[in-house]
Amino acid sequence: MSTHEESYYYVPGPSAWPLVGSFALLLMAAGAVMVMNKVGPGMPTLLTGLAVLLYMMYGWFRKVVGESQAGEYNKRVDGSFRWGMGWFIFSEVMFFSAFFGALFYIRVISVPDLASVDNALIWPGFKNVWPSAGPGFKDQWEAMLPWGIPAINTLLLLSSGATLTWAHWGLMKNQRTQLNIGLFLTVLLGSVFLWFQVTEYSHAYHEMNLKLSTGGYGSTFFMLTGFHGFHVTLGAIMLAVILFRSLKGHFTPEHHFAFEAVAWYWHFVDVVWLFLFVVVYWL
Repeated sequence: MSTHEESYYYVPGPSAWPLVGSFALLLMAAGAVMVMNKVGPGMPTLLTGLAVLLYMMYGWFRKVVGESQAGEYNKRVDGSFRWGMGWFIFSEVMFFSAFFGALFYIRVISVPDLASVDNALIWPGFKNVWPSAGPGFKDQWEAMLPWGIPAINTLLLLSSGATLTWAHWGLMKNQRTQLNIGLFLTVLLGSVFLWFQVTEYSHAYHEMNLKLSTGGYGSTFFMLTGFHGFHVTLGAIMLAVILFRSLKGHFTPEHHFAFEAVAWYWHFVDVVWLFLFVVVYWL
């Protein structure tokens, strides 16, 4: 590579895609709030936001892919992408840390304090046990056990991490068949995971009376597993895009950051689920 090429740094022109994405997230947030409070056109708003988000992802991905295939990205740009993805994953770590922190506060501080001698007159009979919806929750409900669907989903995500790594090995050896099969298996395993999670939620709501409104336990359970499921959904979509690009002959052993970025994200999702399985389901 010449000195000029090494010093060159591609800067794209102004883009409306970030604004479109922000509008999509606004619609999704507003729709979710309306659904939870049973007011206004909640579900149509939520679905519209999801559709706009998918449109934004398609348009933005297409633009970036075109720039990459045109050879606009050199090693300096590649380094910026890696730093950007690294900081993005760090922000996701902080996002989930907030919810894990809320769960820790409830279990280790709030529940023991509410069951203490000092609060015996306020909440008589309340015990320091977990899972607990809190002293003011009177409805009968059941906690989600770790074995069954949660254990199956753990096996699915761990397997998906292995198939993705296998696909990466295929890419590094320029074995396209191994790359494509590995990516397909990873997308398939992620989709099956989501199907099982939908089944689990349906069972929780209709047979266990476990809902987002079930006090401290229900709110933390659905916030943590729900946001994780949302991340799995986004990861599966991105992996499907990478699979489609791979089938078109994109990526080489020397230039494949898009593959690596999605792989980093997917492995992050795997690690978060392991924490979820232990802290939310098991302990």
